[in-house]
Formats: sequence, structure tokens, C-alpha cells
Amino acid sequence: MRYKSRVIVYVDGFNLYYGIKEKWNNRYLWLDLMRLSESLLKDSQELEAVKYFTSRVSQRPGNWGKWKRQNTYLEALEAVGDITFYYGHYVVKSVICRRCGADWYGAEEKKTDVTIAVELLCDAQDDRFDTAIVISGDSDLTPPIKAVIARHPQKRVIVSFPPGRHSNELSTVSTSAFTIRESRFRKSRLPLEISKHDGDILRCPKRWRN
Repeated sequence: MRYKSRVIVYVDGFNLYYGIKEKWNNRYLWLDLMRLSESLLKDSQELEAVKYFTSRVSQRPGNWGKWKRQNTYLEALEAVGDITFYYGHYVVKSVICRRCGADWYGAEEKKTDVTIAVELLCDAQDDRFDTAIVISGDSDLTPPIKAVIARHPQKRVIVSFPPGRHSNELSTVSTSAFTIRESRFRKSRLPLEISKHDGDILRCPKRWRN
């Protein structure tokens, strides 16, 4: 009996969000990650797990709308699919413009790439997948991908680039790499209304309904 190849999908939430945002604004932000992951598989493969790496937006003044939209989306993902969540955090830091000298405070995401690297290496060592699909264009993931392939030559690591997030480094070290087509995003949107297990209804944020 021939068994299907096991696949784990690792989603860099920050990288995916801004890739979609810069390419299509809000059009595909209400995204079903399980369906998108399944669309990347071949008939000879089966989905073992989807791991989603992100950081929670803080509830500080001026951030309420962003926090509410993200929280609704995370609850929607939890309601529709068996996804494992991994949370980093944001660090507020001072940013200075080199041209005009103006300064302001911005948020920088921390821990996501490190957490993806740890999960990828541990899953390879524990023989949890035959193929890993990494949805990201972050070149910081080059070392762990290179290490997995070097230590486990029978395993494959495929990089699926979000729109506008290509990395030559990732393309070079991975088994293969490609940019996710818009048609896959179009077919992977969540329903506008989703029922939670407790009966509450989650609704797609208004500004994401386009």
C-alpha cells in the first residue's frame, strides 16, 4: 500500500499580511489558511498540520480598530480549521528619518522567524513531515531551511512566496520555490459570516469586504 507524502505548512503571518496588503490592499486579508494550504498540495500529498506564526496587535490607544480586526480574524481561523498558533510580540522603538531628522515611534515584530526556524528544525528531526512548505519571503529563514535539507536530504522544503516577497536566497537553498498565484487567494477566502463553537457569529471586517 502506498502512503501519501506528509506535508506541514508554516505560515509567516506578518510577511503574508504585508505582501497581500501592498499588492491588493484588503482584498484577500479574510483568508482561509487551511484552504490555501490545501491548494498548494499535490494529489500524492496529505496535509499534516498548518502552523501560523504572528504577533498580536496591542490594545493601546489608536490601535483599537487593528486589534479588533486581527482578533476577529484569529477567532475565525480557530473556528474553521485545525491550525496551531505561535505568537511573537511587537517592540516599540524610536525611528529617525535620515533625510529630515524627524522621529517617531514604530513597532517591530520579534521572535517570528526564530520560532519558525525552531519548529521547522524540530519537526524535521522528529520526522513529522516529508515536505515542508514555508509561506514567507523572509531571507532570515535561509539558515534553518539550508540546515534541514543538509541534515535530512530525503526531506523537501518548498518556499511559497507571498505576493511581492521574493527572495533569491530562499530560492537558492530550498528544494523549490514559487510565488502563490492570485487565483489561489481568490479561492481561499473565508465566508463573510462564521459560526463559532459557542454559537457566536464572526463577521468579516467591513474594510476587508472588497
